[in-house]
Parts: sequence; structure tokens; C-alpha cells
Amino acid sequence: MKKYDYEARDSASNKIVKSVVQADSENAAAKLLTAQGFVPLKIELQDDKTNFFARFSGRITTKDRVVFTRQLATLIGAGLPLAQSLRTVQEQTTNKRMQEIVQEIISDVEGGKSLSDSFAKHPEAFNKVYVALVSAGETSGTMDDSLKRLAAQQEKDAAMMSKIRGAMMYPSIVLVVIILVIGFMLFTVVPQVEGLYRDLNKELPFVTLVMIKMANFFIHLWWLVILAMIIGGYFLVQYLKTEQGIRTKDIFKLNVPLFKGMFRKMYMARFARTGQVLLSTGVPMLDMLRITSDAVNNVIISESILRASDKVKGGKALSVSLSNEDYFLAMVPQMIKIGEQSGKIDEMMGKTAQVYEDELDEEIRALSTAIEPVLMVFLAIVAGTMVAAILLPIYSLVGNINIR
Repeated sequence: MKKYDYEARDSASNKIVKSVVQADSENAAAKLLTAQGFVPLKIELQDDKTNFFARFSGRITTKDRVVFTRQLATLIGAGLPLAQSLRTVQEQTTNKRMQEIVQEIISDVEGGKSLSDSFAKHPEAFNKVYVALVSAGETSGTMDDSLKRLAAQQEKDAAMMSKIRGAMMYPSIVLVVIILVIGFMLFTVVPQVEGLYRDLNKELPFVTLVMIKMANFFIHLWWLVILAMIIGGYFLVQYLKTEQGIRTKDIFKLNVPLFKGMFRKMYMARFARTGQVLLSTGVPMLDMLRITSDAVNNVIISESILRASDKVKGGKALSVSLSNEDYFLAMVPQMIKIGEQSGKIDEMMGKTAQVYEDELDEEIRALSTAIEPVLMVFLAIVAGTMVAAILLPIYSLVGNINIR
């Protein structure tokens, strides 16, 4: 199907509407708009270049999804028809790509498709958890509640990721500062020191010689270093897109020193929070496990969940199935077991998620407090070594002058 930009008058409200419609031809687009209660004023085929650039400039953020979900939940809860609710939300959306997707969803819904099936056609905006919760809301007749829970779950997950990125930001900034200091010394100070002592024919200390050789290498072959970094970065990015690369990256996250505790708790919280939301809206246990295996966004944890799902399918309790998985923290199966005994698995998974989210906050604060002095000491050692490499020859020269 082709995409058409259109401008039309809404027969009900007499307002001018601008959006996108999918159709096989311009005539088909006009008929579709007329059937939806619009009077077409202008219909134009979208330029392929526009679609290409919109794909990159119109990235849909978590904030876009949360705002869309909350607005849709409010309108549906107020009793507005689904198509009208979607159209109202579309008018409030500022993201161009999101507007296009919502327009396609409106067309599908008015064409007889369910909302969940319409969402499923756009995985870049609505993941499997989203689609499953909407489907559960359609089945139970509690669409507005399902959407509100979904928005809350997305907000918590986004907040958790933001905290982890924040914890890793400070060390990254300090490392950049260290690299800049080293670069400044190698490119400006060291060459001057080398020129001074070359004229005096003095023997230089080992540390100074090493720095001079490094400076000469970077000054004369800086282009080779940059080229190697670009080529290495390109192949690294390509490797991390492969199945083996993704697996390596996910194993690294679960075992990297200092940060492995944060990542493991984040995945446990994500599993428990997603599971709680799915179960509370009536999604069956096996479907919940299948969906959460995608939602955790780590292939190692995902494999653990799928193995547990096979055991549950064979008649074992979920708590027992998860208890032998290496990367699942002990509290998860313990809390699920309590939920199995009380008949409130979703409630216990929610409490588990809250515990790990709170622990993650504490660990991030503790790590931020501990890592600052460590990085300062490291920066001092690097700077001190470079200063010593420059000053040692000067002290040696002054000492020789005094002896004479």
C-alpha cells in the first residue's frame, strides 16, 4: 500500500484535519476518507525521501508512548468511541512518526480489526507486552485500566534505565577528561620538553622517553589512530548486531565488575513488574512467561525464562522452575512461591519488583559515592605520572648545574 498525505474537513466538527492515510491509489484514499466522515480537500502521494528521513528523525520515545497511552486510557474511560479517542490523541501528538502510526491504526480499526492486532503491526512503537495487555483489556472489557497499568509500567522501566545511565555517566565523563588531559600533554607540552633536552644532549629518564615516543607516534600517525578507531568501531557495532554479539554483550552486562549487581536487579525488577502487570490483567501464565522472555531484553535471562516455561508446561510450579536458574536472584522464586501458596502471584511479583527497584536505587547511590574518590585517585595518578615525566629531567638539569 502507498501512503498519502491528506487535508480534509471533518463532517462532524467542521474542522480541517491533516494526516496520513494508506491506500492502493489516490481514488481509494479519497473513498476511505469519505467513508470515515471526511471531505477530502487535498491528497498527495508521500515522497520516498520524506519517508526515509522521517524514519530516522521521527524516533518514538518512551515519553511519546506513555503520553499516548495515558491520553487514550482517559478518553476510553470517559466513554468515547475507540476511533474518536484515537483521532483525538493523534491531534495531540507532536511526533510526526507517531501521528502516521496512529492514523494507520485508525484505518485498521475502522476497517474491522481489533485494537491489539492494529498495534501489533507496528512493533517499533508497541512491543509484545503492550499488545498482550491491550488484547487482555479487550477480552476483559477493562481497556482503560489495562492502558493505565501499561503506562505506569513503562514509566517505571524508563526511570530505572535512566538511573543506571546516570550512574554510568560520571565515570564516562571522568575518563573523557583523563583522555583530554593526556592528549593535551602529549601534543603540546611533551614536544617542547623533547626539543629542550635534545638541544642540551642530556639523557632522559625512562618515563619521559616513553611519553616522548607516545607523543611522536600520535603526532605523526594521528590519522592512523582515528582510522583504526572508526574501522574498529564500525566492526564492533556490526558484531553487536549479530546473534553471537548480542549474546556476548548480555553476558558481559550480567558479569561486569561494579555494575553486574545493578544489571541483575534491573532484569529481575523488569521480569517481575512485567509479569505482575500481565497476570493482573488476566494473561495466562505460559503466555506471561513467553512475553516477559522478550520484554527483559537480555537473551541469557530470556533463555532462563523459556526453560522455566517448559517446566511449567510439564506440570512444575513456577517457583521450582526458576529456583535452579543461575542468573535469577533467590528472592524471585521465594516470593513467587508465597504467591502460589496464597493464590496471589501477581501481587507478590509486584512486591518483588518494588524491592529490587528500591535496592537498585540504593546500589546506584552507593556506587556513585564510592566511585568518585576512586576515579579522582586514578586521575591524580595519571596526571602525576605525566607531570613527573616532565619535571624529572628539569630537576636533573638543575642538579647538574648546582654540582658544577
